Amino acid sequence: MEDIALLVLGILISIMGIVNCTGNISTIHSYNRRNVKEEDIPHYGKVMGIGSLIIGLALIVAYILKLTTNLPAEPIILPAFIAGILVLLYGQIKYNKGIF
Repeated sequence: MEDIALLVLGILISIMGIVNCTGNISTIHSYNRRNVKEEDIPHYGKVMGIGSLIIGLALIVAYILKLTTNLPAEPIILPAFIAGILVLLYGQIKYNKGIF
């Protein structure tokens, strides 16, 4: 059951990342996007979408590898999660002028 959760969560996060990459930032909480300037919305959405895609795709890859090779998922998920969070933080700090 936990393997399916990896796949479903990975797909959902990846879809949100794709939506954000297109410039639609409605999936990002209003509190986290309130200071983003109108002209920065496409750039902000792209950065936030890339961060989400990194995390989502890592979950999908971990599911596939765990299913086919029975390898543990943590060595794949943890570095990708950290990289995705760093990209998300970069976008928040650059375009929202801070984390909060």
